[in-house]
Amino acid sequence: MRFSVIHRTRYTYATPVKESFNEVHLEPVTNEHQTVDSFVLKVLPPPRLRHYFDFYRNRTHHFEIPEPHTSLLIESQFRVTTHSTNWLDPLARPFPRERLAECERLDRCFDFLGASEFVEINPEVWRTALDVVGDEPDVWQASQALMAYVHREFTYTPLVTSVKTRSGDVFADRRGVCQDFAHVLLALCRALKIPALYVSGYLHTADANASHAWIEVFLPGCGWRALDPTHNRQPDQNYIKLAIGRDYSDALPTRGTYKGVTERTMQVEVRIEHLNS
Repeated sequence: MRFSVIHRTRYTYATPVKESFNEVHLEPVTNEHQTVDSFVLKVLPPPRLRHYFDFYRNRTHHFEIPEPHTSLLIESQFRVTTHSTNWLDPLARPFPRERLAECERLDRCFDFLGASEFVEINPEVWRTALDVVGDEPDVWQASQALMAYVHREFTYTPLVTSVKTRSGDVFADRRGVCQDFAHVLLALCRALKIPALYVSGYLHTADANASHAWIEVFLPGCGWRALDPTHNRQPDQNYIKLAIGRDYSDALPTRGTYKGVTERTMQVEVRIEHLNS
């Protein structure tokens, strides 16, 4: 499937600010699941753009605006082709939980086994994960059981959390949005030593087009496999992968600092158009 995506973020400041330093994760990855056909990043006021790959191989753009300004526009436009997803059979049992200790010795898994800025692992989370999984011996089956638990027990409720909400608060309140559900599922998986990472991206549906978040778990012999707790399913060709990390803090679309007033407004707009092949 082919998509055209526009992601526009506009900041408006009460009085002029200066010395703005920013980095953004707005260019999708090209991998076996998707191909980026074109990408343009627009910033106003216009700065000099630099780009690099961060620690998790996300393409990151960096720019600085030293002069005073009262607004900042960051707009990405790209076209991407998603490919047929090689789904793992939901009934498959590819890797036993008793061998999970092997993952701790893999560099690709090390950062995704413990707590992080927005993912809290405590005795309650660990006990809940054990209760949900029970005696299930397979990692893939256990991961799907934890995904189903989050989907069933947590209520999708906009505006009750923020981008700074930690998984422990969501676990207690049982409400949140896709980012929160991803953080809770990460906590449950990591509590059982299942390597799990955060994914930011987009989801195209008939009803809505928006930024989205889900997770991936690592299965030796199968690689990283995606799970979406918001919809209780494996992501398909309607998902566009943007960036990964330990949690939202590693994969957030825009991040920056500046000198000036704290009073500001932020408007975010995402438009996704399905293109005919």
